[in-house]
Amino acid sequence: MQIDNLRILETIAVIVLYIVLFFITKTIINTALKNAHLQRTRRKIIIKAVHLFTSLAALTLIAGIWGLKQNEIALFASTVFTALGIAFFAQWSLLSNITSSIILFFNHPLKLGDTIKVLDKDYPFEGEITELSYFFIHLKTQTGEIITIPNSLVLQKSISVVVKRENE
Repeated sequence: MQIDNLRILETIAVIVLYIVLFFITKTIINTALKNAHLQRTRRKIIIKAVHLFTSLAALTLIAGIWGLKQNEIALFASTVFTALGIAFFAQWSLLSNITSSIILFFNHPLKLGDTIKVLDKDYPFEGEITELSYFFIHLKTQTGEIITIPNSLVLQKSISVVVKRENE
């Protein structure tokens, strides 16, 4: 009974620490990235990524508190890393779209508000980027149509930026 009470208290401490870190990191990251003049959407993606890693760290700590062995945690981590490794090479999976969104975020000049043209031989189209998400880029055409393009496809197709929106 005594050991279970200690585990409960340690778990509560980890959760409270996670919540405090959540708000502290959000504030620090937002302030630092505003000073770096990054767009709001990019700041949100960075905050989500940092919180994903802190959540995984908190879950690992809680798993350790409740008696999960190191080899079991290592097995879980290696499984996650294997899935991510496969995602780098998979063409049509959801994981490849998430990986592509990270690549697009850091290495592609597309931003919200830009008007782009997808140079596809069979079905070329043009539209304004209204949303950049983990899985899709949403384009609004001149006729008001919303087209969603998987992020992995954006890396495969040739795209020209027709109208470049200025930085916020």
